[in-house]
Amino acid sequence: QLLEWIRRTIPWLENRAPENTMQAMQQKLEDFRDYRRLHKPPKVQEKCQLEINFNTLQTKLRLSNRPAFMPSEGKMVSDINNAWGGLEQAEKGYEEWLLNEIRRLERLDHLAEKFRQKASIHESWTDGKEAMLQQKDYETATLSEIKALLKKHEAFESDLAAHQDRVEQIAAIAQELNELDYYDSPSVNARCQKICDQWDNLGALTQKRREALERTEKLLETIDQLYLEYAKRAAPFNNWMEGAMEDLQDTFIVHTIEEIQGLTTAHEQFKATLPDADKERQAILGIHNEVSKIVQTYHVNMAGTNPYTTITPHEINGKWEHVRQLVPRRDQALMEEHARQQQNERLRKQFGAQANVIGPWIQTKMEEIGRISIEMHGTLEDQLNHLRQYEKSIVNYKPKIDQLEGDHQQIQEALIFDNKHTNYTMEHIRVGWEQLLTTIARTINEVENQILTRDAKGISQEQMNEFRASFNHFDRKKTGMMDCEDFRACLISMGYNMGEAEFARIMSIVDPNRLGVVTFQAFIDFMSRETADTDTADQVMASFKILAGDKNYITVDELRRELPPDQAEYCIARMAPYNGRDAVPGALDYMSFSTALYGESDL
Repeated sequence: QLLEWIRRTIPWLENRAPENTMQAMQQKLEDFRDYRRLHKPPKVQEKCQLEINFNTLQTKLRLSNRPAFMPSEGKMVSDINNAWGGLEQAEKGYEEWLLNEIRRLERLDHLAEKFRQKASIHESWTDGKEAMLQQKDYETATLSEIKALLKKHEAFESDLAAHQDRVEQIAAIAQELNELDYYDSPSVNARCQKICDQWDNLGALTQKRREALERTEKLLETIDQLYLEYAKRAAPFNNWMEGAMEDLQDTFIVHTIEEIQGLTTAHEQFKATLPDADKERQAILGIHNEVSKIVQTYHVNMAGTNPYTTITPHEINGKWEHVRQLVPRRDQALMEEHARQQQNERLRKQFGAQANVIGPWIQTKMEEIGRISIEMHGTLEDQLNHLRQYEKSIVNYKPKIDQLEGDHQQIQEALIFDNKHTNYTMEHIRVGWEQLLTTIARTINEVENQILTRDAKGISQEQMNEFRASFNHFDRKKTGMMDCEDFRACLISMGYNMGEAEFARIMSIVDPNRLGVVTFQAFIDFMSRETADTDTADQVMASFKILAGDKNYITVDELRRELPPDQAEYCIARMAPYNGRDAVPGALDYMSFSTALYGESDL
């Protein structure tokens, strides 16, 4: 079955017959990817299973002393491998061929579409040109009409020459489509040949008509010059009117009084040019009127046409009237916007004046609260009363914040995005106000806790002042908290001689949340414990446990490394050996030592 599948698949993979359409080639690619994804993987598994079955069968036969199994002719494992190799060889490059074919068809489709577009544009342009060139209108035309026809014909010749490149491009694309074996080349060739033949005919007819026009050119020079003068002056004037209408109807977005004043000034300057513009309009219309008089004099059937421009006097008058109507509308819009910007500026100044007072007031209060919390003037009760008075004054300031919020709401509704009258934003004020409320509440709470600690532990006001002075001295960053290095320096200044483990134990007491800082409250708690000398046996054991790295015993080397020499020798001489299951040679029992030692003073 596997060999039969391979035999059927290889011809399909070796088929390199190209398709004519992109859809058909993409379907081939999709079929090949389905083959790779859906059909081939099961066959790979079947091939592998055949080899496994064959090898297993041979092994069992050999172990049973039976003759080896010999598949029928053409169905050996080597035959399967050879056939599979042929399949792989056929498959190799098939996808690349498919992709190359798709790219070729894409190129062909692109070229064909490009050919059709250029051909359609050219055919659209040439539509009616042959009939126009074959007209005999010059036989009965007046002198002025002949002059116009000659100018028009010259313009057509320029246009014709400009289209030469497109015809050459069409022929080149058709040639490339032929070289790339485009399936619809016959229709392309036929259309290209028709375009080339028509182009040659247009050239011949153009030359023929020019010769005819030149023979009959006897038009009045005056009319021609007047038409030319009219066109030269009407075109820029028409452009000016169109630009003026665009500017007068242009929407404007301004954010300051200066911007709207600039627009108003520009508008006034524009209005000052209107009298001169009206004079130019009348002069242009006068040229047209003069042409009309000449036509009537010579009984020339000109029908009021001008070969140099399509702009008519009626069009000029219509646009001019439109400009005159737009000017007062622009005046009204600028006045309304100026009033709005004046109101916006008033809102900016109103907000800026309040924000420039409230912002510094918040900053000043923050600094004053910070000074109260670290200064040592009076008792803690005095500080608490002072802080509560500050809190009351801060709460009484809330209506001014609310008033500023109202002004800010008006600014937002007016879509005002900047304010040169202040550096404060409402967000800055809100954040500062919230920080101020939080700071005063936290500071009051800290002082209340200090009072509770002082009363509970019998700390005198002098001691509290000493604690505060020491804390302030070592709070080098003046943040109201000491970091680890500040606290270490403080302990050393008080005579502590400790290793890293002992310092870690103390930090775990004063900074249980491991934030890396020591608050004044934690400092007071620590100092009150130290001054009260209330160490217990459990605390001593906890210290030894840290020194021992959380083990239930401690070694001589660890004691000598972590403790001063006299204390280390004292402990080594008095500690009993540790006999627990996890004991190591030389292990000492610091737990029994701590229990027995608790209460002695010479440690």
